[in-house]
Amino acid sequence: MRKNKFYVCLFLCIAGGLMSCNESYLDQTVITDLNEDVIFADSTYATGFLTDIYSDIGFDTDLDRFSNVGGLQVACDEAEYKQVSYITTGASFATGTITPVTVTNDAWNTCYKRIRSCNKFLQCIDRTPMVESTKRQYKAECRVLRAWYYFLLVRHYGGVPLIGDAIYNVGDDMKSTRDSYADCINYIDSEINSVLAEHVLRPRTSGRLNGRASEGLCYGILSRLWLYAASPLFNNDERFGTPETQDLLNFPTYDKERWKKSIDASRQVITSPGDYRLFEYHYDGHDLNQEEPGWGYYGIWFDFDYFTDTDYGTFHYPEGAYQEILFEKKGATGYGRLQSLCPKTCGGNGNAGYPYSNLVDSYPMIDGKPIGEGKYTYDPLQPALNRDPRFKNSISYNGCKQRNGNDMYAPVYTFMGDDATADAVHSGTPTGYFIRKYVKRDCAGNYWAAPYEFRPLMRFAEILLNYAEAVNEYYGPDYTETLGTEEMSPYVALKLIRRRAGIEAGDDGMYGLKANMTQEEMREAIRLERYIELAYEGFRFFDVRRWKIAEQTDNAPMMGFEITRKDGAFTYRHFEVRKHVFRPAMYFFPIPYDETVKQSGLVQNPYY
Repeated sequence: MRKNKFYVCLFLCIAGGLMSCNESYLDQTVITDLNEDVIFADSTYATGFLTDIYSDIGFDTDLDRFSNVGGLQVACDEAEYKQVSYITTGASFATGTITPVTVTNDAWNTCYKRIRSCNKFLQCIDRTPMVESTKRQYKAECRVLRAWYYFLLVRHYGGVPLIGDAIYNVGDDMKSTRDSYADCINYIDSEINSVLAEHVLRPRTSGRLNGRASEGLCYGILSRLWLYAASPLFNNDERFGTPETQDLLNFPTYDKERWKKSIDASRQVITSPGDYRLFEYHYDGHDLNQEEPGWGYYGIWFDFDYFTDTDYGTFHYPEGAYQEILFEKKGATGYGRLQSLCPKTCGGNGNAGYPYSNLVDSYPMIDGKPIGEGKYTYDPLQPALNRDPRFKNSISYNGCKQRNGNDMYAPVYTFMGDDATADAVHSGTPTGYFIRKYVKRDCAGNYWAAPYEFRPLMRFAEILLNYAEAVNEYYGPDYTETLGTEEMSPYVALKLIRRRAGIEAGDDGMYGLKANMTQEEMREAIRLERYIELAYEGFRFFDVRRWKIAEQTDNAPMMGFEITRKDGAFTYRHFEVRKHVFRPAMYFFPIPYDETVKQSGLVQNPYY
């Protein structure tokens, strides 16, 4: 019996309604077959209403978010977007042409639709015949979800209208003025802390409740919330924006203590009785006789399939691959994600985009050292040889083996020239690579078996990276403390992540990290680790913005890798795929034009 169930969106029209082009983001929910009285008079319907609110929790980091062609990964320096005949938000960010007219409205509409659903649930659930303890738990979950959707709004736009518990109906005088960035951050913080103070949620959810809100998720949200809020874009005496928009986009003054709030929340996750840990496994989960350094990094993307992999050496994982997961987006079985990621010969269509060499070349060798700086020689024609195992679990490259129809180990050939295949650079892929993260090894877009399309949204590796970054900024790189029974520090956090990745410890036990780093050196090491560890999970787009370095990272040539075969010999070179263009306005999403037209008091973000 599987340990988990995916969420079925049974109540989409009930819970949120469908937005037409004439509706505002706060218009009344559309009720179709069932009305409010029927829904909240029945515990099953009411539970379904809440369950449906979960269905959009990961929409903003979906790999095909922008008109089914790419997501945040193609809007930054992770991946090239697929060329199509229409304008997409990803392409507009990459080329510096994003405007309030061309930007997707999904963040604004989806989040407010779900916030309204949360308010409706909280208003009506008391009339539902249901065990009181379950009702309290559901209320707590609903408030966490509401805070989650507000956070998604804030990291896209800055300060947004806070509507509290209001449920606006057609004809109501709706609030349209934006609250300050500080007020929004403090509201989310207060909501999460209020839920925590009730002690209703479990430290972690498990079994059939996997993926629902937990105490661990609450602290994880606070860890991420305050890490963002403490970052230079939002927490700097040199304020971003115009005088009339600065309060909407950042705090009035710098406060170092904001880093401390992120640290404290991360500490709570690290010491949680929910026992959140990295899923460190160095054997193939299908074949325990087959050693594979870093296999656990692959296994977490398919936690539903590996929840019974509970033991590796002295490590015991009661939750299997779920041990690392704080929150995830559920999904049914399907081919959609495989088709958007796989090479063409494996049934792919490229909709998720294609990796740039900028990211590919950032992966270290297996000793943890950058290419050309350690004991291992890098061979561009065998890029996975003696490489950080996260590379082969994230990138499809020339010569890698991948499921192709009924062939479990078909090679992917991206070379051009003699005997080129449909996967060749400049035809099958514009960069020479395909994204492999999230691709199950025994499945393909052109194979009959379809995996569950689950996707982690928050995992313990992020918490360790949040902790390392905030501690480095607040205390410095050499700070060490004991959390529970374990030593923790920025160095320890990075070592744990690299050890799980399958990187060698080395004679010095540093996993390729430089000893005695300055604060700036540690800052760069943490940023590199986030770039690699969290690739294609929706972090990079926001990371380079909150660090206020997007004008460098996203205003640069994006590179590809070309291999040519001629008369049995191979030559190779790097080439420029395109130069990304970044304008200061692009530190934030523009508010969709339709919303600013309908709501006269809704101030647009600066420079648009």
